[in-house]
Amino acid sequence: MDFGFGSQDDSFRGEARAWLRDHVGGTTDRREWERELGAAGWIGLGWPEDGYGNRRATLTQQVAWAEEYARSQAPPRSGHIGENLLAPTLVAHGTPEQKSRFLPPIARGEELWCQGYSEPGAGSDLAGVRTTAVRDAPHGYRITGQKIWTSLAHEADWCFVLARTDPASQRHHGLTFLLVPMDQPGRIEVRPIRQLTGTSEFNEVFFDGATARAEHVVAAEGEGWRVAMSLLGFERGVSTLAQQIGFARELGEVVGAAVATGAADDPVVRDRLVRQWAELRAMRWNALRTLGGSGDAGAPSVAKLLWGRWHQRLGELAMQVRGAAGAAGPADWSSAAPYELDPFQHLFLFGRADTIYGGSDEIQRTIIAERVLGLPKEPRGPKG
Repeated sequence: MDFGFGSQDDSFRGEARAWLRDHVGGTTDRREWERELGAAGWIGLGWPEDGYGNRRATLTQQVAWAEEYARSQAPPRSGHIGENLLAPTLVAHGTPEQKSRFLPPIARGEELWCQGYSEPGAGSDLAGVRTTAVRDAPHGYRITGQKIWTSLAHEADWCFVLARTDPASQRHHGLTFLLVPMDQPGRIEVRPIRQLTGTSEFNEVFFDGATARAEHVVAAEGEGWRVAMSLLGFERGVSTLAQQIGFARELGEVVGAAVATGAADDPVVRDRLVRQWAELRAMRWNALRTLGGSGDAGAPSVAKLLWGRWHQRLGELAMQVRGAAGAAGPADWSSAAPYELDPFQHLFLFGRADTIYGGSDEIQRTIIAERVLGLPKEPRGPKG
């Protein structure tokens, strides 16, 4: 598409920049920050419908907001799963009652969501989910199973869950997309997963007879695969450009460290730094080229392959420019703080997951091979 910013976009950008300047740093509570964003109408800019407490914004204005948000170093979002994944899905497939019930609280920043897709035996192979949802008339469904790598489940009020409602079904048949309240003591348990960085952004979620109301099925029973694939199509676009603002800041810090330590005097290091810069520019232009496009099955996979490995290489480069000092923590060990990391160490360790979460590199290449290039599908082993 022909992408460019006009005078109205510049005015919108100025409004966003001024608001962020006045409000960033005012609160450290992530829930309170979501409510603050919602009260000012900054949630739901990209929704194809307004009237739910959100303001409408053009695609270029959404980019302007996302870029200014990243530049302001505002707090990480807790509500992005509901805003950017569930809300567009409800707009496309939900009933009027579902939209009226769930979109306003998301727009106000009052209800947070998590995504119940991956399972221990079906991480990248989403069609292999085994979590079951049994109809319990007249109340709805009872859900039993386990989800894993569930971001922000420890904070979420609701979870959209892909579950198997037809026990005789296989693969992508017989799946249903359910909206499940997380406040069900004894029926839902959330266990944080500690990572290499010592933090726990991801969780295991165990469902033991958790309930979901019949009117909270999106589309219809058995149509979960269609809804789930539609939702995955929203994991692209504007957020990628905002992500690159953060990448550019990290790259700048690595360049600064290379100069300070003398590592930049090494021609091999200089070559790697320039290559990282050039690849980041290429990623930006690719994101702009595909922004707003539809029907390109390979675009999200190409974008994920590009940024995942790029960010991993940046972490490796950050440790290289630090040299031997990169192996030492920023503070002396103590029982109160046994696992302290500096920003470069955190970048390096967390980056090991970049080529796994959000769809592993192997899965992205398979999508490109089968859906874009038309190559034969990967053979599957015998059942059982």
